[in-house]
Amino acid sequence: MERLNRIVIFLILLPIDLGLLELLMNINKKNPLVYVIHLDGQEYPLSDVSVVNSPTPVNSPTTRGGVYFSDTFAYKIKGIINDLSVVPLLSKTMLGPNTEFGEIKITTDITSDDKKITLSIFTNLTNSVQSSSKIELNMILVRLELINLC
Repeated sequence: MERLNRIVIFLILLPIDLGLLELLMNINKKNPLVYVIHLDGQEYPLSDVSVVNSPTPVNSPTTRGGVYFSDTFAYKIKGIINDLSVVPLLSKTMLGPNTEFGEIKITTDITSDDKKITLSIFTNLTNSVQSSSKIELNMILVRLELINLC
């Protein structure tokens, strides 16, 4: 009985609506959505976005470096920003220069059952790769929030 209570508590605390996430992933595969990343009061288009459930480099759930929790699988988001002015803002969100991850907010609109749903996707930046014209972001999904239903 105690084990069952732990499972129920875990499900209640789960910050991601898996049905909503699956809907987002399916729609994005069929017809890429428009994403906007919000950093320090500014908005930047995020292109070539993919959302996948993939393994992490740990053998069991663990707290990494005493700073953040990592499970064996995580929902990961990749995307590209074509505005290099965002680089100083990204350094404020990534573990390394900071003692904790700052959350990055991404928004997009999807339609389900003829209703427009605006989603806020909150992520942690795990790494970025910068070239002369773009920055590829690799993030882990932290939580989803519905902004409104129309």
